[in-house]
This record gives sequence, C-alpha cells and structure tokens, in this order.
Amino acid sequence: MTTINTFIKNILPLLFISLFSLSAFAQLDMVKADEPAPLTQQEQVIKQDPKQGFRNLFEENNATEKSFQNVNMQHLNPQAMSFVQDYMRRYSDNLYSMQKWAGPYFDMMDDVLSQNGIPKQLKYLAVIESNLKANAVSWVGAVGPWQFMPETARGMGLQVNGNRDERTDYLKSTKAASKYLNYLFGIYKDWLLVVAAYNCGPGRVNSAISRARSNDFWDLQYHLPAETRNHVKKFIATHYIMEGRGGVATASAGATTAQRLAAMQVVHDAATNQDLKVQTIQGRYNSKAVAKYLEMSLTEFSSLNPGMDQALASNRSYTLRLPNDKAELFLNKKNEMLNESIQLIVSGRLLNL
Repeated sequence: MTTINTFIKNILPLLFISLFSLSAFAQLDMVKADEPAPLTQQEQVIKQDPKQGFRNLFEENNATEKSFQNVNMQHLNPQAMSFVQDYMRRYSDNLYSMQKWAGPYFDMMDDVLSQNGIPKQLKYLAVIESNLKANAVSWVGAVGPWQFMPETARGMGLQVNGNRDERTDYLKSTKAASKYLNYLFGIYKDWLLVVAAYNCGPGRVNSAISRARSNDFWDLQYHLPAETRNHVKKFIATHYIMEGRGGVATASAGATTAQRLAAMQVVHDAATNQDLKVQTIQGRYNSKAVAKYLEMSLTEFSSLNPGMDQALASNRSYTLRLPNDKAELFLNKKNEMLNESIQLIVSGRLLNL
C-alpha cells in the first residue's frame, strides 16, 4: 500500500503538468487561428497616427474624431457592452444632467486637450475621476478634477504646498493633465492603456503587458487590478453615454442653469486671470455663512474655495481666495461670519443627534 501511495504522489503532479501544457498549447493554437483581418486604408492611417482615436474602444479600429460623434451600441467592443449597459442603468441620469451644466468646463478642456494634440474625449477621464469636482479628495490623497497625487502634480508644474494647491484649479490642472497624458501616450501609443496607467500607474501596466505578452487592453486586462479594469470600462461607458445618445436631465432647470452659470464664471475667471486677493484663515468658518455675508452664491464661493469646510474642520489653515471687492468685506465682517458659521455647525450637529 505504501508503494502504491508513493507512486500516486509522484505520478499525479506529472499528469497535471502534462494536461496543463496541452491546454496551453490548445489556447495558443486558438490565438493563431484567430488572426486579425488586414487593415483597411482608414485603419492604416489611424495606426500611423494613433492620436486620431482609441484602438479597440469599438468593434472596429475606425474610432476617428468623426465616428466618435455617432456611436451606437452595435459598434461597441463586445467585451465592453454588458458593462456599458449596466453603467447606463446606474449613472446615465447623473451624466445627462452633467451635460447640461458642465458645458463651460468641457469647452475649456476641449481647447486645452486639442492644443496638446489629445483627443477631446479624454475630458471624460475627469468625469470618472472626480465627477468634475474641484474639491474632490480621494482616500489616497489625490485632489482636484483630475485627481493628481502631490508628487505627480508637482512634476507636471503645479504648486502643491501649505498655501496653495493648484490641483483644484480647473484650467491649470487640465493643462497639467495634458502633459501627463502625453507622457503616458508616448509610452503606450494606446489611449485605453493611458487611461489604465492614469489609474494604477505605469509600473502595473508595464507588468500586465509583460505577463500577457500583449499591449492590447482586452488581452491584458485581467493582469491589472480590478479597480483599473473597471476604471477603463467606466471611461468607455461615460464616453458612450455622453456622446453616443441624447438624454433629458433630471435636475431642475433652475439648478442646471445656476450650475452652468457658475461654471462659466469659473472658466472665465481662470482664462482672464481674474485678480484675486489671497489670505490665510483659521477657525470654523462655514461656506454658507461666508457666502451669505459676501453676497455671493454658494456655488460661486465654493468654486473659488473648494474644500474650505473640510480643511477648517480638521483644524488646518486655509488659503481663502476672493475677488478684490469681496476681500475687504470679509475683513470687516469676519467676526459675524464666524459666529453664524459656528451656529450653523452646532445646529447641524443637534439635528443629527
């Protein structure tokens, strides 16, 4: 019996290896049998200039700027279709609403991206990164509409220090994102891999390429973190929803108009380099109270001072940015603002008890 057991222990691993090898060879044969068709003339042009579109975003390699405007579900890459359908069920209403109010941001991003030779569709990366919020902060410390980590932001020319964080500046962060996207594109020559590397870093994408022995996202996706796989598919889904079909926003007309006007003001101020007064503040100031005393809308005030409430709630100082005519008013009314801010905070806590 001992001899039989020993024989079984020795022979089973060998049988397993043999079967695994046969399976691997079978998969290799399947890959060889499924060779791609010759490129069309249009596809050859795109291959020579990959910035014209996204390889394998759709079923065919003809994702030019023109075809991006006429996307339909039948042309989506089959491997993305079910994800896009599920994403639409969950998030299409929010994205349709964003179409209504985010036009000024998108127009600015289109200009900056185009000037840097980047497809305009990359603006949807900011949508899935931050929902276009200047004060968005991730659990790992990425900040702003393009969700830059501090070192990456500094490397792209943004100021990130105790007094200033340009990651929250729509225009400057978009210019920095363009630099970083072009850097990544120089490595991968494929925008889906750029989106993946933007999420998980070039190191993990390089490792996935090496392990999959392919630089096609659909071939290497399962060698990437699950979060990154979904990140790329969110980008595809967002692009499809925003440009592939129309939709009616669920937000009220008044709210949508207010958001759009605020967005236009932010972009205009950034483009014209509006002269702002900067001062460091401490204490439990609240955006609602400050905006009220300064006779500014909350959206307008928050767009200039994203993340103020969170910073002050953490007992940190905050660099307040105000138009010249409002800066003096703040100094004159700051005690009243602070008192009302504290009352708002206390009443909010009492309501939550």
